[in-house]
Formats: sequence, structure tokens, C-alpha cells
Amino acid sequence: MRIHVTDLLDGDLLSRDIFNNYGLHVLSKGTIVTNAEISRLLQHQIDFVDIEERTAPTQRNTRSGRTIESTVNPKWLPKVQPIYENAVKSFEKFFSSAVESGKVDDKEVTAVLQPLLNNLQLERDVVSMLLLLNTSDNYTYQHSAQVGMLSYYLASWLGHSATEAAMIGKAGFLHDIGKCKIDEAILNKPGKLSPEEFDEVKRHTVYGHDIILQSFNDSVLAVGALQHHERMDGSGYPHGLKGEEIHPVSKIIAVVDIYSAMISARVYQKERDLLFVLRELHRLSFSQLDPVTTHTFIKHMIPNFIGKHVQLSNEETDEEELGIIVMTHPTEFFRPLVQIGDQFLDLTIERNYEIKHVYI
Repeated sequence: MRIHVTDLLDGDLLSRDIFNNYGLHVLSKGTIVTNAEISRLLQHQIDFVDIEERTAPTQRNTRSGRTIESTVNPKWLPKVQPIYENAVKSFEKFFSSAVESGKVDDKEVTAVLQPLLNNLQLERDVVSMLLLLNTSDNYTYQHSAQVGMLSYYLASWLGHSATEAAMIGKAGFLHDIGKCKIDEAILNKPGKLSPEEFDEVKRHTVYGHDIILQSFNDSVLAVGALQHHERMDGSGYPHGLKGEEIHPVSKIIAVVDIYSAMISARVYQKERDLLFVLRELHRLSFSQLDPVTTHTFIKHMIPNFIGKHVQLSNEETDEEELGIIVMTHPTEFFRPLVQIGDQFLDLTIERNYEIKHVYI
């Protein structure tokens, strides 16, 4: 199973040889992972590796040996999960329809997506919600459902009306429909794509734009599919657009597309460095992603961590401690107020402390 390097744990066993982008052998199949191996992977800019199956724990065990109970109490889950799973499975039908006819049915898409959007207000903890709703279904279908949901949320946070947010949610839901035209062998290839294969994958943006225009005759709905890989600095595709050349809807989908991709590739494991994902978005907001859109997303996601257990590392003593986030900071997103026993640490002041893990 594939996992992001930031979610590797001591003792994980590599199930495949690891090579960097230049073809240099980095680690061998069968290597037992420790911190040294993780550092080596990061130095070689390797994002994902394959490891042997491991059982996902129902409780979170810290390196100090303490056991952490989940803080999530999803009373909404029995109602929302069937709707979410139906959206994921329905997207497979939309893929087939787009392959056969070059179109998807507007009424069918609305019938699947609208009940999901209608129930999103039941849960404010978006971080936990996406992790709990994750299924083992095909990544592309699940990713599309998540991007639809997150696009709806982010559009609302940016001040769009309910009608506009629903439209943007639909654009997010359909943003990858063009992948139906890409060979599955390329989409699911475990290794690095050849330049020719990557060029073909990039065409999914154009394919999706055409399918949506044929299906809905809505240029705003279609632009999300066309531009969601465009980047503010011009480094994206398919047209290398810059800054304000990129449509606001596409800027929304670009942010949540990256967030969903970074968490969805690791659906079998609930313990992960979730703050790392938001930190990465924050870093990209100074080059590739629209800063206002990205910071709005982070600002609304960060409060979801209040009440969550965290593993803290003290850089001065090299010790690790367990705490609970009790308050987040409005501008220093990743340095909250943390309670450790009877003590409170303001990480905006205690700069030697860093959050290493968040436990959901």
C-alpha cells in the first residue's frame, strides 16, 4: 500500500525498491523504516513509498507509550456516510457515461451531489469528517467527491452565496471528469510517469472542459476542470496561466485538490501529520496558489484541531510530550496554545516547541 513519507512510522517495511527522480537507488525493498530512512527519503524529494500492509489501530499509540483515545464523536456519520458513498460510486457511472457519450447528465449529477452538500452543515470538523468518510473505493472517484465537498466549503468561507457555493461544489465534483479519457494503466501506474505519459495525463484538463461544456453548456462550471492545475507563478498547465488570468473558481479547486490529494492517498491510516498538509499549502501560497484563497482555507481548517491531542517535540531537549490544542492563533496558524497536564504552552512564545503529530 502507498503512503506519504511524512506518515511513515518506525518499523514500517518497504515493499518496493525506492528510486529518486534521477533514477538513483535510494532504499531497497524489505528495508525497515526508522527516522534515518525517513530523512533520506525527504532529502531525495520522494513523496510516496510502498509499504507492507499494517493494521490500522483503533487507538493512537505515541512513542512515549501512552495511549490516546479518539476525540471524534461523529453523531452525523450514520446519516452522511451512505450519501457520501453513493456520491463516490455514482462518479464511476459518470465516468462510464462520459467515455461512451462524451457527456454526463445534469439531473443525475445534481441528484447525487445536492444531498451531500445539504448535509455538510451537520459537521463543522471538516478535518475529521474527511478522514472518517474515506473508503477503499477507487482514488479518482473518492477524490472527486472530496474536492466537491471542500470546494463548497471554501466557496462559502470566501463569502459566496449558497447558490454560488453549490455551483462551485459541482465544479469541484466534476473537475477530474476528463480522466475518463486517460488510459487506466497510466492513471494507476505506481512508478514515475514518462514525459509522454505525463503529457497525456495533463490533457485530462482539456478533456474535462470539453465534456462539461457538452453536458452543461456552462463556461464557469467547465473552467474548474480546465484550470485547476494552473498556478499563480505560471508553472501550471495546460496553458501556463498566471495570477489574475486564472478564474476564481479554479483557484478554489486548486487549493482543495491539493489538500484532498495529500490526505486521500493515505486513507488506510488515521494517524498522520495533518498540520504538515496545511503547512505545505501555506508554503505554496507564496508562489503557486492564490494567497487569499489558500489562507482562507487554512484559517477555517485550523480551528478543527482544537481539542485534538498532539505530539510535541522540544528542539532544545530533544524530548517529546503529549498535549491538547486548546486555542488556535489567528495569524500564526501552526503555533496554537497547547495544554500539557496543568501547564499551558503558547507556541507563539515557546518557539523551541514544534507539533510533530496530530491525533484524530
